[in-house]
Parts: sequence; structure tokens; C-alpha cells
Amino acid sequence: MSYNLLAGKKGIIFGALNEQSIAWRVAKRAVEEGAEIILTNTAVAVRMGQLNELGKKLNAQVVPADATKEDELEVVFQEAIKSFGKVDFVLHSIGMSPNVRKGRSYDDLDYKMLQTTFDISAVSFHKMLQVAKKLDAIAEGGSVVALTYVAAQRTFVGYNDMADAKSLLESIARSFGYIYGRDKGVRINTVSQSPTVTTAGSGVKGMSDLLDFAEDLSPLGNADANDCADYCITLFSDLTRKVTMQNLFNDGGFSSMGMSAAAIEAFAEGRANRQEQK
Repeated sequence: MSYNLLAGKKGIIFGALNEQSIAWRVAKRAVEEGAEIILTNTAVAVRMGQLNELGKKLNAQVVPADATKEDELEVVFQEAIKSFGKVDFVLHSIGMSPNVRKGRSYDDLDYKMLQTTFDISAVSFHKMLQVAKKLDAIAEGGSVVALTYVAAQRTFVGYNDMADAKSLLESIARSFGYIYGRDKGVRINTVSQSPTVTTAGSGVKGMSDLLDFAEDLSPLGNADANDCADYCITLFSDLTRKVTMQNLFNDGGFSSMGMSAAAIEAFAEGRANRQEQK
């Protein structure tokens, strides 16, 4: 159902790859709500993914760009200015850890890979904001959202150096949110989403177990990619025009839970089985 929450608004969606991508779902919902958008991802992702297909469906321009490179980010925002004038919203849905992909444990990180994790998953957010502000590409009252995860606040086995990257991402949202809000009235928030099966998320060790654990612990169950898309739409809309510098949880209540009855039961059963095996 459409509520025309983004009627007349223009935006840029970073990070859509295929139908599993949260950014893909956000793009579809934004257009359903009346927005015009530009889609962007790396040139390799555009070639190997399905972004051009999505662009045709949504009548959206696809602009290949590496978000870690300022000159390529400038191209994206200049194309947006050319097509739309200033944009009203931007989604940053970018994250990748070579250490996770290579199975390196947190106490045996490759530091060059760690730098890559930071560059792609967090520093790209700062670069995106810095380029946008210098070009004055986001309209007064505009909204920027980046996707994060609760591992920025709590330790999750297997999330590895992505947890550090998400912590940095959230800090950037606060620091840049103050400056961009003060100078241009632009609001910046992060959305901490339930564990979600995406191309990037599937690389996290134990993802299926984490999904089950979060589902059992969360009173409302896990929020899926479509739920996240809906939440992002509200943050792009004028309904949240005074919300900024916040890390907002869209996780069925997981982030506020300590222990649930289902989790206690599962733990007790597992503990009993372990004792029997001794």
C-alpha cells in the first residue's frame, strides 16, 4: 500500500545489488511512495548484479561508482544535480569485510584487510557526506540513512571487524549529523536492522544460527528486508523531520532484550544434552 510519503522527492540509493539487498527493497518502496531515484554501486557490482534490471523497472538512472573514491562520488552527486537539482534523501547500504570472507578470527586479523573493511563499510559514509555537502547536493531538510547492526554495541561471535566498522559508521552519523544539521538542516540517522539474509550478510559465520537466536529472543520476531525498507521510507519522509543523529533499532525488540523464555528453554535443553555427553 502506498501513502505517497515521498511524493515529489528525489533520492540516491547506494548499495543495491540483487533482490536480496535491503537497498533493493528500499529503492522499490521509495518509488512506490512517489520518489524518483538514482541507483549506484561499484562498476563490478553493476556488471555482475541485477541493478540495471532494477533501474529499468523503476525508471531509475544507474550510475556506477566506487563509494570509497571521492571523484566517483562526485560523479554520482553531479548526475543527481543534473537530473533532479538537489536530492531529498540518500541511503548508504554498503558493507564488506575481507577478514570475514577469508575466515580470519578477530584475534588474527589481517590489518590491510581491516583497513579495507573500514574504507568500504564506514569511511565511505564520511566521504559520501563530505562530497554531498561540498557540492550542496542535499536539499534543506533532507535525510540521510545508513544501515548498521547492534554488534556496534554488543559482541557477536563471527561478526568480527565489521562490528568495529559499524561503530565507526554510527559515530560518523552523529558527528556529521551535528555539522550538516547546523549548516544545512540535513538530518542523518543509522538504522540497526535485525540479522538479514543478504549477499553480504550471508558471509558472516553462523548467520543461520544468529537468525534463529534473534527470532526466538525478539518479542516481535526478526524484522525482514521489507520491514527495514518501510522504516527507511519514514525516515526519508517529512514525518521525521526533527529526528537526527540517532541510531534507531528496527529489530523486533531484540536490542532491548536480555533473555526470553524460548531462549532459556533452548539453553537449558542444550546444557542438559552437554552434561549427558560427558
